[in-house]
Amino acid sequence: MSDSAITLHILESLRNPAAYPVPTGTVELIQTHVSWLFLTDTHVFKMKKPVNFGFLDFSTLELRHFYCHEELRLNRRLCPDMYERVIPLRAAGGGASFVGEGAVIDYAVMMKRLPADGMLDRLVDSGKITVAEILAVAREISRFHAAALTSPYITEFGAPARIQANWDENFEQSLQFSGSTLPPGMSSIIRRYVETFMASHHDLFAERIERGFIRECDGDIHLGNICLVNSTPYIFDCIEFNERFRYSDTAADIAFLLMDLDFHHRPDLADAALSTYVDASGDTALARLITFYKVYRAFVRGKVESLCLLDTGIGPEERAAAVTRATRYFRLAQGYCVRSSLPPTLFITCGTMGCGKSSLAGRIAGELGIAVHNSDVVRKELAGLPPERADRASFGEGLYAEEMSRSTYRRLEQLAAMALDSGRSVIIDASFSSAAARAIFARLAASRSAAFVILFVQCDYDEQLRRLRQRTLRGNSVSDGRAELLDQQILKFECPQDSEGIIIPFSAGEATDQTINSLYERLCAP
Repeated sequence: MSDSAITLHILESLRNPAAYPVPTGTVELIQTHVSWLFLTDTHVFKMKKPVNFGFLDFSTLELRHFYCHEELRLNRRLCPDMYERVIPLRAAGGGASFVGEGAVIDYAVMMKRLPADGMLDRLVDSGKITVAEILAVAREISRFHAAALTSPYITEFGAPARIQANWDENFEQSLQFSGSTLPPGMSSIIRRYVETFMASHHDLFAERIERGFIRECDGDIHLGNICLVNSTPYIFDCIEFNERFRYSDTAADIAFLLMDLDFHHRPDLADAALSTYVDASGDTALARLITFYKVYRAFVRGKVESLCLLDTGIGPEERAAAVTRATRYFRLAQGYCVRSSLPPTLFITCGTMGCGKSSLAGRIAGELGIAVHNSDVVRKELAGLPPERADRASFGEGLYAEEMSRSTYRRLEQLAAMALDSGRSVIIDASFSSAAARAIFARLAASRSAAFVILFVQCDYDEQLRRLRQRTLRGNSVSDGRAELLDQQILKFECPQDSEGIIIPFSAGEATDQTINSLYERLCAP
C-alpha cells in the first residue's frame, strides 16, 4: 500500500464509533491544512498531519508526539479543564483505533468538545454576539497576557530583525500563490508598508521590549478559536508548533482578534474590544502599532488558507471556500495599508434599487476594516422592526414616506458624524437619489476636514429587474426594493454631478479588484 492509501484506510476506520474510548453515536471528520479532527458526541480527537511547511514540521512520529504534548501543556493555560490527555492511536484489525493494545502508529490530543453554537465566528456572523461578551473576551486576553511568561530569551523575539525575518518568510512562502489567492502586485504594496513602518518606528519597538510586552502569547486568537460557554470565553488551539510565532508582542496577539472581527464585518466590535483591552492592560501605546500587527495577522491568515490548496485530501468545495477566504484576508491586509495613508473619508453610495450598492459598500468596508451603515437597517431600527421584516407599501409610502426617510437620513448623518469625529472613515449605504441629500453629507465631510466620495453604482435595467424579482422570491433581504417600484425611483433619481465631490462610477458586476484599487490609489495620492 502507498502512504496515501494507508492514510485513507486509517481515516476511514476512525469513522467507526467503536474506535474511541468514549461512548458516541456519531463521528465527524474535519480537516485543516495541518490536522485531522474527529468529533465524537462529547470529545474531539485531534491528529497532526505528517507535513512539513518549514515553519511547521510534523513529518515524523516523534515530532507529532512531542507537539501533541506541547499542545496539551500550552492550551491548558487558557482552557485547563478542556484539554485532557495525549492518546496513542493503535493498529487494530487492519485499521486503527484509540482503544486496544495494538502497536502505536500515531498520537492525538483528546479534548472535550465545545458547543458549536457557542463558537465566536458563528455568533458574530449570525448577529447573536453581544458587546458585553466581546468585552469579556478582551478582558480575558488581557489577564492572560499579564500572567504570560517572559524572559530575556523571549524578549529577543520583539527585536526588529526578528519581526522582519517573520515578514520575509511570509512573503517568500506566499510567492507560490501570486495570481491565485494573492492578487498580482499586492505583495509589493504590503511590503512597502511594512518596510516604511519598521524603518520609522525603531524607537517604538525598543519601547515595547523595555516595557515587557514581549511574552509567551497564544499566537492564534481568531474567532474560530474562541467559544462562549454560559458567556465564559474559552480560548483554545494556540500555536504549539513554533515558538517564534508564540513569543511575540502582546499587541500582535490581540491584533488577531481585532483583525478577524474586521474580517467578519464587525469593526464596531473590534473598536470596543480594543478600548476595553487598553483599559484593562494599561497598554496605552497599543494604538500606535495595532494596524501594523493587523496587517501581519491578515497576511498570515491569507497564507494559511492558501496552504489548503496544496492538500490533495481536501475536496473541491472546501478548496473553493479556502480560495475565497484567502483572497479576502490578503485584500484586508492591503486595505489596512491603504487605510493607514487614507485621510478620514466619508463614502456614500448612490444608485437605484437593485444596482449592487450594498454589495460594493460591504466589500470596500470589509477590505478597509471600516464601518458601513445601511439605510434599510437604520430605517427599520427607527420603526422598531427587525431588519428582515418586509414592507410592501407603495412607492413613497409606509416606511418610505417622506418624514420617515428624513428621519432615516438624519440618523445616518449622526452615525457618519460619530465616525468622523473619532478620526475614522465610514460608508453610508443608501440610494442618495437627490442632490439635496448628498449635499448634506458633503457639508458634514467638509466640516470635519474629511474627504467626500460618492460611489455611483449603475446597472443594466433588465439586470436590475431580474435581481429585484429574485430578491422578492428569496424573501431574505433587508431591502424592500421591488421590481414594480423601480421605474418610479428612476423617474425621481438625480444623477450626481462633478461639482458634488469625488465621484467614482461603478458598473454593477464589474467592481473588479483593479477598479477598487484605482479608487484607493486616487484617495491616497499626495
